[in-house]
Amino acid sequence: MTHETEGAPKKIEPPSLKATVISMLARRDYGRAELVQRLSRRGVAADEIESVLDEVTALGFLSDARYAESLVRQKQGRYAKRAIAHTLKERGVDRDTAEAALSTLETTDEMDEALALWRKRFGAPPQDERERNRQLRFLLSRGYSTTVAFKVLKIVRTKE
Repeated sequence: MTHETEGAPKKIEPPSLKATVISMLARRDYGRAELVQRLSRRGVAADEIESVLDEVTALGFLSDARYAESLVRQKQGRYAKRAIAHTLKERGVDRDTAEAALSTLETTDEMDEALALWRKRFGAPPQDERERNRQLRFLLSRGYSTTVAFKVLKIVRTKE
């Protein structure tokens, strides 16, 4: 869109990189590594990216710690701790920040969590081998160990 002022059309400037980053962060939290990756794909120079990300970090808009905590809260109760840890690593969150965010899960019992997840998803013990395998695959896909998955199915078979 152009506006004419004194006969000459006025050019509208594209948003600055800083404005683009702040706009992205306004929609949802991102980790620093994730933003670097996204901006690099847009063809932005690495030194420019680092400069802008340092600036928005100093302003408090970007925080890997906040991002990691948010991700842990989002996945807690639906995924095992090790699956959440894997997601944090994949998204470029450094080890210390990930461990600090995951420390909130120390108070939860993995068996209780897996059992609650199973009840929410299935509610009834498997009636045949096919259904048993399906339920096992579900728990395994959520990051629970084979041992925990088998224990959950053993518990529900005897109690439910």
